[in-house]
Amino acid sequence: MHVGAAQTAKLGLIAGNGRFPFLLLDAARAEGLGVVVVAIKEETDPEMDARAAADPGVRVYWMSLGELSRLIKTFKAEGVTRAVMAGQVKHTQIFSSIRPDWRLAKLLLNLRTRNTDVLLGAVAKVLADEGIDLISSVQYLEPLLASPGVLTRRAPTGDELKDIAYGRTVALGLAAYDLGQTVVIAAQACVAVEAMEGTDATIERAGALFRALVGSASTLSRALTVVKVAKPGQDMRFDVPVIGVATIQSMARAGATCLAVEAGRTLLFDAAAIVAAADQAGIALVAE
Repeated sequence: MHVGAAQTAKLGLIAGNGRFPFLLLDAARAEGLGVVVVAIKEETDPEMDARAAADPGVRVYWMSLGELSRLIKTFKAEGVTRAVMAGQVKHTQIFSSIRPDWRLAKLLLNLRTRNTDVLLGAVAKVLADEGIDLISSVQYLEPLLASPGVLTRRAPTGDELKDIAYGRTVALGLAAYDLGQTVVIAAQACVAVEAMEGTDATIERAGALFRALVGSASTLSRALTVVKVAKPGQDMRFDVPVIGVATIQSMARAGATCLAVEAGRTLLFDAAAIVAAADQAGIALVAE
């Protein structure tokens, strides 16, 4: 891209929670793109205002979930024709905080289900119809995708490798229905599956379940293996698998000893810090 074009081009950023929106913002600014941020009141970190105040190339508009018409109007007024979604919007918000405007209410009424792919795919189509192309959320973050191999000092044990193999089978079946992307396994038994609560809450639920077991004798190993996968045919525009230091911390609290993710399809936010935290906790991290 020519420098002059890059300086005038704008990218729309629909920002959810966590660090993902900030990483994407930094990457887009490094490319010379102006960024128009639609920050979700119920989700986005207030730090976004400070980032905009410090950078004239960033503009922020705060909106509530459900204000689809306002989002489209804002992007059009700013001349945005390409946009990206970054950061989680908790699934539970769809059933609690959301107050849909007429455009979103019409969209929701016509959905056969309200899982992530169907809902966000429908939003993407509405944006496309308005001349706003929703692009891959990893387009500017490819260096953060997990590289294949063992990423920590410790490799998975033989038992953990068996749990990974079984967990992948279960997780891919789960992800195919767009229910969740994470399972927690012990001794080739499924302890917990992810639904609306999210990865970290799923891990902590598995840990709580094992802590509730009475006595030391058990047919299950007390070592938990966490397996996170992308969906079959993963749409990289939204709901891309993400791992952060918080995931490792949740695993340590739960007594989980191994984490397996998909190479090339899982974002590692601050990989060095993730690996350091895993090494400190004795957790094996592998990407395949």
